[in-house]
Amino acid sequence: MGVDPKLLEILVCPADRAELELIELPAAVCTRLVEKYREQFKDEEPEVSVGLKCTQCGQVYPVVSDIPVMLVDEALPAEEVSG
Repeated sequence: MGVDPKLLEILVCPADRAELELIELPAAVCTRLVEKYREQFKDEEPEVSVGLKCTQCGQVYPVVSDIPVMLVDEALPAEEVSG
């Protein structure tokens, strides 16, 4: 699973327009996000393993089945995904 590198080049944080970096998410966070997004995937199990972290504010936008969820209301706080 991954994000298209060309897409990654143009995506910015919707909150502050800063650059994003691809990060691995902790297993517990991935499991919670799969449960959260399961209803939106009728014929398949959503996959979550990475997120896009803002280099300025630290918010993390999950990538669900290769689709970045770039909504400020869906962002995870940096503390939630840090080891």
